[in-house]
Amino acid sequence: MGSLTETKRALESRDEEKKQRDRIIVRTSIIGIAANVFLALFKAVVGIMSHSIAIVLDAVNNISDAGSSLITIVGTKLAGKDPDRKHPFGYGRIEYLTAMIISVIVLYAGITSLTESIKKIIEPEVPDYTGVTLVIVAVAVVVKIVLGRFVKKTGEAVNSDSLINSGADATLDAVISASTLVATVIFIFFHVSLEAWLGAVISIVIIKSGLDMLKSTLSEILGERAELDLVNSIKKTVKSFPDVSGAYDLVLNNYGPDTFNGSIHIEVPDSYSADELDDLIRRITAAVFEKHHVILTAVGVYSINTKDTRVIQVREDIRSIVMQDPNIVGMHGFYISDERREIRFDMVFSFNTPDRKTLYNETLKKVQEKYPGYELHVAMDSDFTET
Repeated sequence: MGSLTETKRALESRDEEKKQRDRIIVRTSIIGIAANVFLALFKAVVGIMSHSIAIVLDAVNNISDAGSSLITIVGTKLAGKDPDRKHPFGYGRIEYLTAMIISVIVLYAGITSLTESIKKIIEPEVPDYTGVTLVIVAVAVVVKIVLGRFVKKTGEAVNSDSLINSGADATLDAVISASTLVATVIFIFFHVSLEAWLGAVISIVIIKSGLDMLKSTLSEILGERAELDLVNSIKKTVKSFPDVSGAYDLVLNNYGPDTFNGSIHIEVPDSYSADELDDLIRRITAAVFEKHHVILTAVGVYSINTKDTRVIQVREDIRSIVMQDPNIVGMHGFYISDERREIRFDMVFSFNTPDRKTLYNETLKKVQEKYPGYELHVAMDSDFTET
């Protein structure tokens, strides 16, 4: 486990996976562009001829969707650039910016269409529908449903927020086109024009969709915790090595979809020599990359007492004190040095703790009262994978 050959194979496999992912995203985006341009042309002609504001707005929305697909292609190409001196972790986060731009385009389209719809409510214009109009809108509904499902499913498969947003937008467009079709049928049979009002409702739905997309994308740019399955599987891999009794403080930094660098602490016996520790850390980092495609840029070390059996009882005594408050969710990195008369460990606080500093000081005081002859070195820690 962790051999040079295996690491090389993992690197080659990772590169090929990225290239294949980029090809899928570009191909899917091209399909989206073609479909949306086709629909936009037909809808624009029908909308202008029938004086239908809803159909014209739908055509404009298709053009914005085609633009979104083009942005996705450009973003994917830029995100695939190799790391350089200025950006040593690569350009993968450009994909998040691409998704944000798409959400802004959707939001802008919604605001613009709402403005036009309000104008038509104030100064209504009677539409002139024909049988061809019904056919065109019906075809648009079917095409958008198929396109939306295809693009969103592909986006989920390759973990592309840009494709997922585009797919969700296409599905929303299908609902919009279906609503336009209903309005058309109502006008033909009942001579009641709901065009402008329908346009306003459609616009509000588009605006909400754009805001939801923007919120989700900004959250990823700010930095979200990694998926719990990935976290647990990495810790399991690390703890599978002999003499590694614990894996803590895993921090994963995201540099694009499925691209993580991180750090972790391991617990090993205090009898380990420097060369043994160096070998262990190298094998751990290689194994984590091979199995999870995560680069561990740092592996910290907690030492475990192996020469004093009394440590076990002291550790459990202190653990019982520390864990009395439910806001303290863990304790690790415990070590006693009788020679220096010091005790060191980490207290892990929940993110929901109302006042960490006060709780930290109160807990520390209790431990000090129990072991007054020792100097305490206690770190205030957090679990960055806390659910």
